[in-house]
Amino acid sequence: MSLQSTEKTIAKALLSIGAVFLRPAQPFTWASGIKSPIYCDNRLTLTDVKVRNQVEEGLAAIVHKHFPTAEVLMGTSTAGIAHAAITATLLNLPMGYVRGSSKDHGRGNQIEGKLERGQKVVVIEDLISTAGSSIEVVNVLREAGADVLGIASIFTYGMTKGINNLKVANVVNYSLSNLDTLVEVAVEEGYIQADDKARLLAFRNNPNDESWMK
Repeated sequence: MSLQSTEKTIAKALLSIGAVFLRPAQPFTWASGIKSPIYCDNRLTLTDVKVRNQVEEGLAAIVHKHFPTAEVLMGTSTAGIAHAAITATLLNLPMGYVRGSSKDHGRGNQIEGKLERGQKVVVIEDLISTAGSSIEVVNVLREAGADVLGIASIFTYGMTKGINNLKVANVVNYSLSNLDTLVEVAVEEGYIQADDKARLLAFRNNPNDESWMK
């Protein structure tokens, strides 16, 4: 399956199960206070067997193609954990995950699962927006001595800030689908009107500029 075909297939799948909501006329409010015409909940992919298989096989294909020397998969907490586990099973690789912070009990772990210094790691992520939380996970792994090859993710907004943050952190990301493709599919299949396309892409280009709402 070609890259473009995969991106459209995953975009259709995410829309079909309501994992991505597009609501330009009634924006969502993110925790940061930003008004957004899109909301993603990729956890829903886990409860739909067909879509889950498409996603996990797609993530496995990314790792196989772009990170063939990977030795361990590490999921982001919490959304990436299940995807890392299933993808690791498909690839017959060990996996673990990285907590948002160190535990305040037991051994105080932030990295769960066995990780040897120098091991080649791929981070499994569900969603890339500004990439801040993903880069934090990468940094934790690097500080532990891992050789982080990159990130395999389900969906990316393709925000300029996210792209720049990944570049500065020297982190490569490959996503199964992206906002540009999803918007095209959403117009084709009647989820949104053609006029909404420009508004969604304007939000993507600068989430802090609310002129797209007018």
